[in-house]
Amino acid sequence: MNYFIEGLQGSGKSTLVKRLSEKYPDHRAICEGDYSPVELAWCAYVDEATYNDILEKYNDIRSEIEEKSFTENDHKIICYTKIITDIPGFHKDLEKYEIYNGNLNSESFKDVILRRLQNWNSDNNIFECSLFQNIVEDMILFQKKTDQEILDFYAEVKEALTGKEYKIMYLETDDIASNIDVIRKERSDDKGNEMWFPLMMWYFDNSPYAKEKGISGTDALLEHFRHRQELELKICKEIFDGHYTLLQSKNYNI
Repeated sequence: MNYFIEGLQGSGKSTLVKRLSEKYPDHRAICEGDYSPVELAWCAYVDEATYNDILEKYNDIRSEIEEKSFTENDHKIICYTKIITDIPGFHKDLEKYEIYNGNLNSESFKDVILRRLQNWNSDNNIFECSLFQNIVEDMILFQKKTDQEILDFYAEVKEALTGKEYKIMYLETDDIASNIDVIRKERSDDKGNEMWFPLMMWYFDNSPYAKEKGISGTDALLEHFRHRQELELKICKEIFDGHYTLLQSKNYNI
């Protein structure tokens, strides 16, 4: 079996991944930024020519880049957030090679995701936010897809997963604002300066979706999260019937 742990930010995905890993020690936990056969969050996805340019540009850490690089057909995947370096601009530079944040057009985006899901052939994995969060966020905020267009895409995702054993564990939250407040505090430095939330706010406020609608700020972000959870639950019920378990965030029996 393979498990996809899904839910909004702050719903307790990392905790559930940890608890499932303890329950099933023969399974491998794959989190954001790790090399994953199904997800590319926090990873650069480049062709061979671009990869060689990156190695040449950052020759001083060439070995570290090569160590965190993986080959898939004619592309290289660089787990760049796992590379510790004080070279100015390195992480920001490689960020532009992610498939998210509008870096790919809609068709290329879909092709990469569906092709990788079709080619995935490993088992006993526990994937953290690898099926919904980053994909749905990009499709709403950058591609400005309608709910129906996203549902149609996930029908193709289900088709790509045909023959694979998987269960979606979705953590539903009734109090999105409180969960966000908790992770705002958790993801602050030792002086109490928030590290995560300002970045999340910038990401949302500057998205094509928010700009087109003329919205910004915390209330608009929370409303986006409410909409996203409703949509993801609809995807579970309409597309992945029989393949998902609904859990109450931070209130379930493992």
